[in-house]
Amino acid sequence: MPNITKQLKSLPASPGIYLFYNSKRELIYVGKATSLKSRVKSYFTGKQKSPRPIESMIDEVKNIKTIKTDSVLEAIILEGQYIKKYRPKYNVDWKDDKSWNYLYLTNEPFPKLKTIRQHEIHNSKFIIHNSNLFGPFPSLNTRETLKLLHKLFYISRCSPPFLSPPARGGAPRLSGRGGGRGKKPKPCFDYQLGQCLGVCTGEITTKEYKQKVIKPLNEFLKGNKKRLLQNLKKQMLLAAKQQNFEEATRLRNQINNLKKIQDVSLLNKNLFHNDLQITNYRLQITRIEAYDISNLGPTGKVGSMVVFDQSGPLKSEYRKFKIKTVAGQSDVDCLKEIIIRRFNNNWPLPDIILVDGGTPQVNAIKKIINLSPPARGGVVESRQGETGVVGDIPVIGIAKGPTRKKNEFIFDKHNQKIADFIQANEILLIRARDEAHRFAISYQKKLRKIK
Repeated sequence: MPNITKQLKSLPASPGIYLFYNSKRELIYVGKATSLKSRVKSYFTGKQKSPRPIESMIDEVKNIKTIKTDSVLEAIILEGQYIKKYRPKYNVDWKDDKSWNYLYLTNEPFPKLKTIRQHEIHNSKFIIHNSNLFGPFPSLNTRETLKLLHKLFYISRCSPPFLSPPARGGAPRLSGRGGGRGKKPKPCFDYQLGQCLGVCTGEITTKEYKQKVIKPLNEFLKGNKKRLLQNLKKQMLLAAKQQNFEEATRLRNQINNLKKIQDVSLLNKNLFHNDLQITNYRLQITRIEAYDISNLGPTGKVGSMVVFDQSGPLKSEYRKFKIKTVAGQSDVDCLKEIIIRRFNNNWPLPDIILVDGGTPQVNAIKKIINLSPPARGGVVESRQGETGVVGDIPVIGIAKGPTRKKNEFIFDKHNQKIADFIQANEILLIRARDEAHRFAISYQKKLRKIK
């Protein structure tokens, strides 16, 4: 165990897979994580109440290895490769065939990407070749995975224009690039969004589709992202040299999207539960409160407070607020109101306040919690019946930026303990921020009867 304890201290907070080995140096379990640090540590805290068998056999683990990935999606793919190649004891012995998902490419002129359960593979009406089958992927959110892969690789979800229905026993005839009979084929919705290369309009041949869509997708699903990016860069430079600037731009965007995959929603909730547990690093944090404002006009302003404890979301302590004192559309002023109202209530004291916003929101909260009277700073009663100083509560903001695609943490940079806590709990904090946003929007819709 001393070796394990040492290894736990050096775990990265990035996505990836973790490998558990026994005393015979056999790989007995492989898993994936959005944060390797919080996920692996959760097995050894002694507080786990999960029924997963590997946790009851954790004493067999004598060595841990981790492999970092750039994204959760790549961790999912790498986990599947290790399960398929090594068949680790606790992945295989305790698996439920119905819970394992696979991805496969259909056998048609413009292949589509679909999902299938393991027990359905051999019972399928269609023959699925091994070269077109990828997995297994335990605990995979198949809907979100397909959505992301379609966006990354321009996979067709539409049908090509046909000149005529297929003859009995024959294959359908493609109309070609013009659409046939003088009618221009109707583009699909993905095409209008720039996510279809023209299968529906006859603008791309099957050969071009397999070169531009299926080949890159195959490389990625086989774990060859580095080689894929090199090939795409070569194609981009060649397209630019040939003055095919539209294709060069598409390839450039694809490369950039592959480098910064936004995929935290790919894992099922049962796996996320472990990443939503607080990893305490030099701090005793047992309650996080996250706040957000939903502002849909002068008369449509609401706020939300969600609570996370050691077990994850604590929905019984969520609170929602109608904004009462703010006349304009200032999110900062709305936030001030709900923070004041929150601390005027005798609710348990948070260890950290999290807000969906940047420096203005963080500074506004800090100013309020450092004010008197006691209910807004000073001494109040905590959830254990002890006293605590509200002004000492750390405030963290998560700014999304103009495109709402980044997550910049705003906090006291001089507080190393908070910096370490954020690094160890980045996924949890982002999820708490997103949950506050969801709760505020849902309340807004309820009030406005938006369905």
